[in-house]
Amino acid sequence: MGAPTGIDWEWATRTGGTLTKRQRRRLSVELARAVPSVLPNRVKVALGRRGRGRLEFAGLPLPDSKLARAAETEARESLSIHVLEHSYRSYFFGRVLADLDGADYDDELAYVSCLLHDLQLEHPTPGRCFAVTGGERAAEFAARSGAAPEQAQAIGAAIAAHITPGVMNDLGDLGGFVSAGASVDVIGARLSELDPSWVEELLRRHPRHDFKRHAAAAFRADAEAVPHGRMELLISTGFLQLLRMAPFTE
Repeated sequence: MGAPTGIDWEWATRTGGTLTKRQRRRLSVELARAVPSVLPNRVKVALGRRGRGRLEFAGLPLPDSKLARAAETEARESLSIHVLEHSYRSYFFGRVLADLDGADYDDELAYVSCLLHDLQLEHPTPGRCFAVTGGERAAEFAARSGAAPEQAQAIGAAIAAHITPGVMNDLGDLGGFVSAGASVDVIGARLSELDPSWVEELLRRHPRHDFKRHAAAAFRADAEAVPHGRMELLISTGFLQLLRMAPFTE
């Protein structure tokens, strides 16, 4: 299951991510379903009951298309080190979880979407949430870089959707892939399913650089910029506490 009906790319670009009261209630239901799953995951991590999810970095093929290479350059030139490394970690986390779930996904579009999903995170825009402005910017960038129109729109839609409660339940959906991968890194979601030695290796390759502090500040700024948006809803239901309690040291 992806995002709730009506909370999609057309909605995002039209409204900037502003929720109606009805949409807020619907997403609150999604959050009420999701939050209880956090505690068992945390308990398993604390008790050392970890899964075997991993991928081998040695010889690991990564997308190498013109679009993928352009996205790498854009990410390196546009993102702070905190967000850049988070973007890479989100891709690798998403890839392992998608494999665990047996989900089919377009690796090129998943790679590009993860690298660019937080283009606007540290640049709040009054009335338009960072996921929407980031999705719009990424879609325009992808189109300029040779992506077909449907590919560019898929990338933009995935980025716009990645903070929508419920979307991470389906990793076969591009927005779900980005959301699930980012959620491991931000709040430790599904971390218990991953091999701890592999997670340690990933963090050596892509360090966190005090990510919790930088992310919390950016999320608060976005909630202030869009007072009736999804990030404000997440924060009002304890998202920042989940971030601070995530089983990472920084």
